[in-house]
Amino acid sequence: MSSGAVINHPCIVCCRPTSMWCSRCQSAWYCSPEHLQGDWQRHRRECIPASANQQTVIATPPPIQEQLITVSAILFVAEEERSRIVPIQCRPAGPGSPSACPVPLVHEYFLEGPPSTIVLTTGLNGEPLRFPLHIFYCPTSLQRGAPINRGIYRITSGAAARPWCGTVVVLKFNGTRRQGYSDAGGNDLPALSAYFLAFK
Repeated sequence: MSSGAVINHPCIVCCRPTSMWCSRCQSAWYCSPEHLQGDWQRHRRECIPASANQQTVIATPPPIQEQLITVSAILFVAEEERSRIVPIQCRPAGPGSPSACPVPLVHEYFLEGPPSTIVLTTGLNGEPLRFPLHIFYCPTSLQRGAPINRGIYRITSGAAARPWCGTVVVLKFNGTRRQGYSDAGGNDLPALSAYFLAFK
């Protein structure tokens, strides 16, 4: 934001003098982008576009749209010998949601019903993971003894206490506070192997 204009008007939100306005209608004055963003739900109903002007402006936020985030996840398909990396889209958490973490859209991998989840916070030798792993699986596949997941069987060398069945999708949190996801990859397989080996 620049401040070349000399005329000051009161900010609609806090009444602080400002020379910045909504770039779309050029008739609503705000002292910061945060105040425009916070007032946008109300202001959008009266915001009628005006011709562009070279005075100091605050960019008007676009209409509210769901912006999906894409991260890499590890996919274990029951019939496949190896896991693969797949893109998973995540929907931002909605207003009033108890968590700020985006919601992974993994339903296409779980046609039998909504998946259950496990958050893996410890890795090899019980050491805490800096980036916990979020495991999605189908509980009915696990309970009814669906075909053994060959990719998981492979990374555990068949030595798991109990075979794992059905499809598994693994995402990686971006930190211990679990407020978002980062890309999962091959480096996460040892921690997963330790978990699946110990699973009973």
